[in-house]
Amino acid sequence: MVEVEHWNTLRLRIYIGENDRFDGKPLYKAIVEKLHDMGIAGATVYRGIYGFGKKSRVHSADVMRLSTDLPIIIEVVDRGYKIENAIGEIKPMIKDGMITVEPTIVVWVGTKEEVKRFEEDAVREL
Repeated sequence: MVEVEHWNTLRLRIYIGENDRFDGKPLYKAIVEKLHDMGIAGATVYRGIYGFGKKSRVHSADVMRLSTDLPIIIEVVDRGYKIENAIGEIKPMIKDGMITVEPTIVVWVGTKEEVKRFEEDAVREL
């Protein structure tokens, strides 16, 4: 295995509710499908077990509370320009939520061939 660092990357986090919908389907699924269609490197959906948002309503996976609208976080890491494009596509889909973006350093690990393709793609973005 070989590894390479890439510094021109951003981490995008999208905070929404489990019950949020877009075009009749769960919003988190619609967002991940959109990101996939855009060629984003990858996305992960996390389901929170406890939290509250701007309305101060506590959401919990606790059996005693039986919340049906748990917090959802979608996390994406990719090159800066791809994250910027993704925000433009995703933002109109969200009626109530929050988006954060932070710079991040990626240490990419893969075979020599995979790393070579990764490095060639990084040169193309310049």
